[in-house]
Amino acid sequence: MSRLSHLFERFRPARQHTQAPERSIQWVVMGLGNPGAEYRRSRHNLGFMTVQLLASRLNSELTRRRFNGLYCEITTEAGNAILVAPQTFYNRSGDCAGAMLGYYHLGPERLIVVHDEMDLPEHQLRLKRGGGDAGNRGVRSISQALGTTDFVRVRIGIAHPATGQESIDYLLQPLSDEQLRLLRPVLERAGDAVLAIMKDGIERASTVYNQRV
Repeated sequence: MSRLSHLFERFRPARQHTQAPERSIQWVVMGLGNPGAEYRRSRHNLGFMTVQLLASRLNSELTRRRFNGLYCEITTEAGNAILVAPQTFYNRSGDCAGAMLGYYHLGPERLIVVHDEMDLPEHQLRLKRGGGDAGNRGVRSISQALGTTDFVRVRIGIAHPATGQESIDYLLQPLSDEQLRLLRPVLERAGDAVLAIMKDGIERASTVYNQRV
């Protein structure tokens, strides 16, 4: 098993923690994906992979459970943040998002959602606030739960499937070790974009990260 695969395989459910954290939280960073080993290596789980890699870089791990999500707390230059991977399945990500923002008394502008995006070329990043969901049901679920689209999105391009391939198969099929190896720098750059958004704001971060990689 490659080092990259081993890192991704570390993402697993943990026992539930019910005690509320004592320190204040300024941001919630949510990576979209599906729970379960059969989905762990799929394109639809790039959001999960990104928050997991970012947590690892900051010497943390998503091992706490609350509001149907696995999460950890991190400290950044922009303040304290939550990294979370909803465990409600992709199409119900809003259940976790709404509960998290309500609990920490944060507005939607303090939510950063990381997700795969078929309308972008493969390995390309785009940062944006608000706008349509482009058919992404996880983003749609969050918009419906919050009653607004005014949250930040870090979109990771996966392109559309080849002619004749069903979209659901393309999204959920396991990626090879080589595909994951090529994705690693893209996911790390997405994590960098998350930190830049928190520190410098979406407009400034977009000038750096809205480029082909």
